[in-house]
Amino acid sequence: MSANMKRLMFIVSFIVPTFLLFCLFTVYPILKGIYISLFDWSGSSEHMDFIGLQNFREMISDPVIRTAIYNDYFLVFWKVIGIMLLATLFAVALTRFHMKKAAFFRVVFFFPNVISVVVIGVLWRYVYNPNLGFLNSFLSLFTDEPVKTPWLGDEKLAMWSLLPPSIWAGIGFYMILLIAAILSISDSLYEAAEIDGATQWKQFWQITLPLIWEQMKVSILSIVMTTLNGSFIIVTIMTEGGPDNATQVMGSYLYQMGFKQFHMGYAAAIGVLILVLSLITTAALQRLMKREVIEIS
Repeated sequence: MSANMKRLMFIVSFIVPTFLLFCLFTVYPILKGIYISLFDWSGSSEHMDFIGLQNFREMISDPVIRTAIYNDYFLVFWKVIGIMLLATLFAVALTRFHMKKAAFFRVVFFFPNVISVVVIGVLWRYVYNPNLGFLNSFLSLFTDEPVKTPWLGDEKLAMWSLLPPSIWAGIGFYMILLIAAILSISDSLYEAAEIDGATQWKQFWQITLPLIWEQMKVSILSIVMTTLNGSFIIVTIMTEGGPDNATQVMGSYLYQMGFKQFHMGYAAAIGVLILVLSLITTAALQRLMKREVIEIS
């Protein structure tokens, strides 16, 4: 066997198992979901009625679907803003400002990422509890009468109440990514900027931000994808989609239709919609955030 053939076989021995696992755990479930979406099926019976695109036509007139899509992008928009602003602020503060005990604060800010989302959801449910919750108790210190605001029970407040735990849970991970990116920037650039009289703000805008843009772009895309595909966890734990479907997102509605109402075909159609919206959103963001990569030799 020639050297080139041996090299090819070596490469194939690594690629093929990975490709097979990808097909088994990613491609096959996607194709299976698309297939199921064409049927009227309870999810447990052997009988499946082929109905073509009826599930998708039903989604067009389903008001909960419209609410769920709006809520998903509501979370995407505010999570991107909240997480990126705070993660960038903390990353810059812990690197460029040379804060004392920076290692301690890194651990504190990262701590929510090592906690299960279930624990975070339960913890914040107690924070928002109308009678015993910390938030109402704290606000009552500044009022004559006790505050009894039902944060998770009010249709106008429920979605806004889901933002703090969602943002708090994600700051630490992206802060670590940005810290690593900032630490890779040469100190000579900042020294030259200081000699030229550049303020900290100008150094951040002209040096730090352009050189960590690729990491920020990856972080934004990650937040968007995890929100569109994983926000149902905290929604299910904290509100179960209520009150009156006001906090329903596509993932939680998929779970409700598939595993509570046993409308598995419709749930699969919602899954296909999530996939399509995720792909479109990712492609649009990549195009919007495309810019020239700056490299420093």
